[in-house]
Amino acid sequence: MNLLLVDTGPLVALANRRDKHHAACTARLKQHQGRLLTTWAVLTEFAHLTDTVGATLPLYHWIERGGLELLPLGREELVTAIDWIERYADRPMDLADASLIVAALKTGCTDIWTLDRADFETYRLPGRKHFTLA
Repeated sequence: MNLLLVDTGPLVALANRRDKHHAACTARLKQHQGRLLTTWAVLTEFAHLTDTVGATLPLYHWIERGGLELLPLGREELVTAIDWIERYADRPMDLADASLIVAALKTGCTDIWTLDRADFETYRLPGRKHFTLA
């Protein structure tokens, strides 16, 4: 099964028809045949950036219908995220990005849909493994 981790940027672009990435993200979503996975930290960042019920409710209903899966993040995952935030303190890495690294570690998936290319091209997983950017 084709799993793709989803960062905040594509979600924001999908929610806003005026976003310069909207058309490309809509096309990418239509072409993806597998599962999409994100985290609560990404959803929180999305809600902060969009700041309207008109943007957040459609996303929440999409999740409710199973279109986007959420990786549960508990204390253990937060501890791992904190470690990654400390490793990349010079960037700095935010919690949403760290949560996606945790998702990659838990699932083995290194394919990520992001508009934040600079950071995810820099981040390295164990074994110096790179993310594959979608």
